[in-house]
Amino acid sequence: MSGDSHIIEPVDLFKTRLPRPLRDRALWEEEFTLDEPIVEGGHTEFKKLHTIGFDGWTISKYRQTGGETPDGEPDHIIRDMDFDGVDASVMFPNLSLFVLFTDDHELSMAHCRVWNDYLVERYLPYKERLRPTAAIPLTDVPAAVAEIERIARAGLGAILLPEIPPLPYWSREYDPVWAAAQSLGLPVFFHVATGGVFVKEQVSETATTVKGLMTAMNMGKGQLTDDMVSGRTMGGGNTASASPQGIIAALVGGGVCERFPDLHFNLTEFGAGWLVSYMGMMEKSWRMGIGQDPDWWLGFWDDSRPANDQPSMGRLFAINDKWPYPLKPTEYVQRQIHVQFADDPTAVKARHITGLSTITWGNDYPHAEGTFRSSADCVAFNFEGVGDDDRAAILGGTLADVAHFDKTKKLAKAPETV
Repeated sequence: MSGDSHIIEPVDLFKTRLPRPLRDRALWEEEFTLDEPIVEGGHTEFKKLHTIGFDGWTISKYRQTGGETPDGEPDHIIRDMDFDGVDASVMFPNLSLFVLFTDDHELSMAHCRVWNDYLVERYLPYKERLRPTAAIPLTDVPAAVAEIERIARAGLGAILLPEIPPLPYWSREYDPVWAAAQSLGLPVFFHVATGGVFVKEQVSETATTVKGLMTAMNMGKGQLTDDMVSGRTMGGGNTASASPQGIIAALVGGGVCERFPDLHFNLTEFGAGWLVSYMGMMEKSWRMGIGQDPDWWLGFWDDSRPANDQPSMGRLFAINDKWPYPLKPTEYVQRQIHVQFADDPTAVKARHITGLSTITWGNDYPHAEGTFRSSADCVAFNFEGVGDDDRAAILGGTLADVAHFDKTKKLAKAPETV
């Protein structure tokens, strides 16, 4: 099962469905075809995005060789899943990810309602194999709760929240959101490159992240410099791990997992190889280290104050044994947090440390950086020597439990040539 797949939206979905006063601010996509490819034998069909912070963002259309070009039609998604051997998929927006979470509540909520209604209309009949995520803006908490309740009544079974929220996820202002999701049995998904869009400034934090990938993408055009190779080696072209670590820290350290023990949180398209070292540091942060001096002080001394009144001095390790919750930090991660990866053998190798349920697989269909059309090869590479039970859990068992798929039977049909 795939914990990360995408629905290619109609290019005019929002232009035709937003309330009329907002249609001039709608996200829309422009498709165009080149007479000649940019490089010999290359792609000729492209999409250009028009939206706040991402205007002009252009991609080649997906997988124009080796089969039919994915187009978002549910029957075609199922066809491609069968080809790739995928039984069921959690589905996310495609380019509309970039407009669903802005600092303009009216604009975001209008786009999200159009998206959510489109999911109900077009994809619910395929819910045995497709689990589309309903987008929920957090710019107004009561409105977010109302939308969660609305989409649950309509039959949708998962919610999508932004990577970059208006307030940190430890904020207790979000407790009504967590309570609504938990009471309705809706798992929470955070997808990379969502949120952080500022309408008045016409900028986006996520666009800055995406633009940063251009260096990696343009490396092959000329001579590689030491700086390019160093930078590529540092990040491997992937999103940095600081963001998903921050989300986990907020959910665990902010007591969200303690207060809402039945709620499951899924971090999507961040890779997962970093999780093992991060979980180690979470534990180290909340215990007195071997050899550490609990009475060691440091800071800035104020000669105008008495020794017993030095507000800028403190004992560095005094907080280490004051973890405020009954479970250890990593026990909350193992109980409620799931990090999706596509091609990350380190994450698989570390499963005995992180816990089997902390990682889930996904093919990132139909994105060029994903494994679609080659998922069998990817699985063979990532799971070499892994036992059947562990393979089954990471490749679908955990996700089935979280997203409420049927794992008792094989759903993918024998693939046809596409």
